[in-house]
Amino acid sequence: MQHAASRRYFYVFLIAAVLWMAFIFFKSAETYQQQSLRPLLESKFTADQLKMSVPHLNFTYDHQSVTWEDPFGAIEFFIRKAGHVSEFAILALLWSLALLAKPVKVVIALLTSSIISVLYAASDEWHQTFVDGRTGHAIDVAIDSIGVVLAVLVILVVVGIRKWIKRRRIS
Repeated sequence: MQHAASRRYFYVFLIAAVLWMAFIFFKSAETYQQQSLRPLLESKFTADQLKMSVPHLNFTYDHQSVTWEDPFGAIEFFIRKAGHVSEFAILALLWSLALLAKPVKVVIALLTSSIISVLYAASDEWHQTFVDGRTGHAIDVAIDSIGVVLAVLVILVVVGIRKWIKRRRIS
C-alpha cells in the first residue's frame, strides 16, 4: 500500500513540476510590456508617495539605472527579482517532492532537483533572448538559484524536524 501511495505522490508532483515549467516558459515568452507592473503601480500611487517610502538606492543592472528617483521602476525591479526567486523556489520544491517520493536518499533527491531547476533557469534565460524586448542574463540565473537554495533549505529543515520528532517519540 505504501508503494502505491509513493508512486501516486511521485506522479502528482512530477506533473505539477512539468506544468510549472510550462507556466514559466509561457510567462517568459511575454514581452516586457506585457508583464509591466508600471500601469498598475501608477494607478494606485503617485511618484511622490512612493519616493517617501522607497529606500534611497541607486545602482546599475543590465546597463540600466535602478534608482529611488524612479520609484515605479525600482519597485517593479524588486518585484520582478522576487518573482524570479519564488518561481524557481516552487520549481525546486516540486521536483524535490517528486523525487523524495521515490526510494532515493534525500541528498540525491535535493541535488537532482537543484540541478534540474538551475538548468531550467539557464534555459529560461536563453529562451528570453528570442523574445522581443526581453534579455537573458547569467545574473538572473544566479537570482533564480537563490530560490532553489531556499527551497532546498526549507526541505532540509522539514526533514530534520521530522527526524527529530521521530527520535523523540522512540525515546
